[in-house]
Amino acid sequence: MMISPQQPLLRSLSSRIAFQTIISLSFISVGCSPNPSATTSQPTTDSPVDPAVAQAPALRSPDVVYVPTPQAVVDRMLAIANVNSKDVLYDLGSGDGRIPITAAQKFGIRATGIDINPQRIKEANANAQTAGVTDRVRFLNQDLFQSKFSDATVVTLYLLPELNVKLRPQLLSQLKPGTRIVSHAFDMGDWKPDRTEQVQVDGGGTSTIHFWTVPANPPANLRSDRIGQRSVVSPQASKSTL
Repeated sequence: MMISPQQPLLRSLSSRIAFQTIISLSFISVGCSPNPSATTSQPTTDSPVDPAVAQAPALRSPDVVYVPTPQAVVDRMLAIANVNSKDVLYDLGSGDGRIPITAAQKFGIRATGIDINPQRIKEANANAQTAGVTDRVRFLNQDLFQSKFSDATVVTLYLLPELNVKLRPQLLSQLKPGTRIVSHAFDMGDWKPDRTEQVQVDGGGTSTIHFWTVPANPPANLRSDRIGQRSVVSPQASKSTL
């Protein structure tokens, strides 16, 4: 039988294709086989991630060192602001969350805490869970100078005087007239408070509380973040807040 010159070539190609197919199937079989060490060491996309720890993008460093507000001052701040069940409260620089948590517990209101430090947010969420108010309280890991809080009817602060003044234009532009603002220890420069009160705290110290109501037409100088007259804090107040 006469063999065509193309037949050896065709047989060679068929053998090569068959060999490559066997090799490919071997690799697929190996790739599908279980590898216990690989599965235990590699993270999966289904693994839970703590939202208080996994923050993207990373925020800048905090402006102040965290110092908690004494509970007696928290209670008095809410009383001076005349918080009621219809209010929406924002705590700017919320730390461990004690002001929003107390407000939710006492008045049943919705409250939001904003803090730039993810560790404080983690603590606040844990405290809200313990207090049983997670349905009414939330904590946001944000830069408060970039935050939105226009739905607030009450705002609480415990910041340094310079930060209060820097925040002042944002407060006046976002908040509705009649919104109440309460600050622990420090005022807001040229914006004189409607009321100032001294509160006794444990250990014999004294803390200062300032209260403002957002006006309908704030003057131009209050819309600036220029620092005018600086706050003067008594030694007793400094002792209780540092």
